[in-house]
Amino acid sequence: MALLTACVWAWSQSAATAIRPERLPPAADSAGRESNIRVDTQVVLIPVTVKDPLNRSVTGLESEHFRIVEEGKEEAITYFASEDAPLSVGLVFDASGSMNNKLQKSREAAAQFFKTAGPDDEFFLIQFNDRPILAQAFTSDPGEIQNRLTFSQAKGRTALLDAIYLALNEMKKARNPRKALLVISDGADNSSRYTTSEIRSLVREADVQIYTIGIFDTYSSTPEEMRGPGLLREISDQTGGRPFIITSVNELPDVSAKIGIELRNQYVLGYTPSNSMRDGKYRKVKVELVQPRGLPKLKAYWRPGYYAPTQ
Repeated sequence: MALLTACVWAWSQSAATAIRPERLPPAADSAGRESNIRVDTQVVLIPVTVKDPLNRSVTGLESEHFRIVEEGKEEAITYFASEDAPLSVGLVFDASGSMNNKLQKSREAAAQFFKTAGPDDEFFLIQFNDRPILAQAFTSDPGEIQNRLTFSQAKGRTALLDAIYLALNEMKKARNPRKALLVISDGADNSSRYTTSEIRSLVREADVQIYTIGIFDTYSSTPEEMRGPGLLREISDQTGGRPFIITSVNELPDVSAKIGIELRNQYVLGYTPSNSMRDGKYRKVKVELVQPRGLPKLKAYWRPGYYAPTQ
């Protein structure tokens, strides 16, 4: 059983996890042969990460090791995959004044993350202080983003929520079905026009997984700083991503490298919901693990729900 670092990813073509594809990606049958699956009804795809007690992600599990429950009712898993696929990633980079002594390590963190890039991946860069800007549109060359970061200057306040809004809007141009944001920031929002409630709703509807690296001092005293870790954690959890809260900039490169590796491993579980109503309502989803023999207690992470289609 291979132990690797993996992540949860949304494979959907709309703003919700629920999709209605004509064809799903190739999946392997019990003999390991690939088969094309054609689906003419609504299919929900749930990306899942499995962790061991040492916080390492577990690969090599089969579909029988998972159960899916939607709104309290178990659903039959009709699609299962564990494979890498091209990514569309937005880097949301804090260049506010308080980042002055942290910019170099943040640049190093971005460089470590991009070392894990695949040939078909694409990236864009959002920088923010008082307001966010699209510093680099989608590119397949991570070096272009690193060149932009070289000229970053720390100044101004922190419009974190506005930056996430702009990044999610830019992600609509992505060509890959797997999408993620990597947010690197040292503090809570103190300059955005968008509210926490508005962004919370937006990320819940989006098919973009959000990883956050929050650099917070242990002596933070302002209300915004004290709310910062909770805000980043909530944003990540709603998307199936993960928050990383650190207290030393020296941890940045290592954490970002781990995130990059995680994005290369995944499980995707698919099912046709018993509830076929197209009512646009949010439906809670739970993934349960059937513990494999011979392995320590494992834990699963997944996107906690999706919005049903309306038509």
